[in-house]
Amino acid sequence: MSEKRTVIRGGTIVDGTGRRAFKGDVVIEGDKIASVLPSEQAPRDGYAADETLDAASCLVTPGFIDAHAHSDAYLILEPDAPSKISQGITTEINGQCGGSAAPRYGEARLSSDWASLLGEKLVWRSFAEYRSVLEKSRPAINSVQFVGHNTLRSSVVGYAPRESTEEELNKMRSLLDEALDAGWYGITTGLIYQPGKYASKQEVFALAKAAAGKGAFYATHMRSEGDGVLEAIDEVLELVKATNVRAEISHLKTSGERNWNKIDAVLEKVESAVDEGLLLGADRYPYCAAGTDLDIVLPDWAQAGGVTAEIARLSDRQTRLRIIDEIEKSGRDWSKVMIGGTWTQKTKAMSGKTIAEILQGGASSSAGEIVCEILEADECRTGAFFFGMSEDNLDKILAKDWVVPGSDASLRAPWGPLGADHPHPRAYGTMPEFYRRLRKLGFSLEEAVSRMTSSPARRFAIRDRGVIERGKFADVIVWKEDEFASTSTYLKPHSFAKGMKAVFVNGILHGKGRENAGRFIER
Repeated sequence: MSEKRTVIRGGTIVDGTGRRAFKGDVVIEGDKIASVLPSEQAPRDGYAADETLDAASCLVTPGFIDAHAHSDAYLILEPDAPSKISQGITTEINGQCGGSAAPRYGEARLSSDWASLLGEKLVWRSFAEYRSVLEKSRPAINSVQFVGHNTLRSSVVGYAPRESTEEELNKMRSLLDEALDAGWYGITTGLIYQPGKYASKQEVFALAKAAAGKGAFYATHMRSEGDGVLEAIDEVLELVKATNVRAEISHLKTSGERNWNKIDAVLEKVESAVDEGLLLGADRYPYCAAGTDLDIVLPDWAQAGGVTAEIARLSDRQTRLRIIDEIEKSGRDWSKVMIGGTWTQKTKAMSGKTIAEILQGGASSSAGEIVCEILEADECRTGAFFFGMSEDNLDKILAKDWVVPGSDASLRAPWGPLGADHPHPRAYGTMPEFYRRLRKLGFSLEEAVSRMTSSPARRFAIRDRGVIERGKFADVIVWKEDEFASTSTYLKPHSFAKGMKAVFVNGILHGKGRENAGRFIER
């Protein structure tokens, strides 16, 4: 039986290589690109095609690659991946910031939103079991999977605030080897989160060295992106020199206004390392607010032991008063901390409001009390946005050709269990915003597209994707440049990007009753 042939006809082809755009046709057979023909070479009598898509007035480009995503669990819950498909993402790199969906041994817990929403679908423990569940869900997009260091550590050590023993480190290394042998891409760290923040440099270096020994990768949410950002970069470079691992810095930034003036020094350090071949580069979302859990504002000691321990401390009156006192003394600007996803009727009305705005409403007498009330009601699952970055610095970061787009977001949908959340707008708008900013900075159409396609594909050795060429996988999108825009905002995040006309993943046009065609991409 012959493979289905689809012709995307008459579009402006931007092939992802950086070469000049041209009018032409793309022919897809099965899951591969069969030919790419300039219009003057197209057959006059047309093609013997099962399906023809008129792409006149549209761009035809490789599908975008989200270099930093968190959809590990949600691909099982909402496999159509609507927030990603709507912005042209055909491949995600998941398992970031030290957190992955597998393995689940010992004390290891998924993030609270993943676990509570998955419910009875949460049936795996091993890497193989997770992959089986993922593939049976038939996701719409491709997934590259990293192993989270926090997930490994909690599986072996738990959440205790201490260094690992030699035996425990060997167990973590064994689990990492198991994943790498099964096709996982490498290891990520989230060194501001529990329990990764308790890991010594020696522990992280040992695991990075194990990854390097199998030709795998390392991506890191560094120990600091604010006051200690320069020292944190030095630690990454020390790790790379000691292990020879291929490394990426996650969501590069300088957080906190007092650190904005460090941007030139940050970029100089990273760029020098890229030029020397020490670093692959960095990823970044095109927004100036970070998004993470609200409990990150608690004192370090109050976070120790994970969510269960946090809840217990908030329930104890004297301990809670101590927490409130330390939060008040932190000097944080509460006009720049906005409540995101919440989990109860009591807290739902606070989504989209800053702590300062809630204070003005007279609900509590202090920011510390509000934070504790919200966290207690939501059982420490509350999301938050932190407006601590500079627009000028963001432009300086995006101007570097070694920076690729990473949403730092799970997929979302405006309906079902995911529609009740209040996500960061980057979940819906990263790609149009990244593209818009690059064009505003003076990058050509061809340069902007290559940054979003072939650059991350080359960086992470994602074979046969990221370009429109004969024999490559047919991850192809058709879109209108003048319409491509984000409609998602911090107050109303559940809103799809505009301008995407067609999305092909492994040769299958998404939607219209067609079967999802995303794949687990092995290293």
